[in-house]
Amino acid sequence: MTRLILSGLLLASAAALADTADEVRCREIGFSKAAEARDADLFASFIDEDARFVGTAAIRGPAAITQAWEPLLTEGGSEIKWRPQFVEVLEDGKLALTRGPYRLIMTDEDGKRTELWGTFNSVWRLKPDGSWRVVFDAGSSPIETPTDEARALLDQEDGCTS
Repeated sequence: MTRLILSGLLLASAAALADTADEVRCREIGFSKAAEARDADLFASFIDEDARFVGTAAIRGPAAITQAWEPLLTEGGSEIKWRPQFVEVLEDGKLALTRGPYRLIMTDEDGKRTELWGTFNSVWRLKPDGSWRVVFDAGSSPIETPTDEARALLDQEDGCTS
């Protein structure tokens, strides 16, 4: 009987983590969609007040991060899109990692479009109000050749409501 109860608890715990992982996956997709729509206010709403985005330097806080992303959030600027390929949630359900491909499209003065690919990594923290906010973000330089799987991931239906 004890084994049956423990098995039930483990299954319930695994189901809860799977639901949480899907919630974080949709949150990451929503974050990308905010950038795709060039909605700076919506983009900033996904960023934790303690956030650190790390590239060639660490950028701290939603205002500075949004300002640094301005070329991607301004009409006529470069375009970016990303999707999580992996989502991992810690057992306590308060911290999660998302990782996947991103595509950056740049257009030069002559209208020539260049597509660059890389891999992003984001760490999400569950806030007391129940929302997930990105607290750390970093990625590879946009020089990778995408796999067919990465290309397909950016084009597939996401199943998220927002």
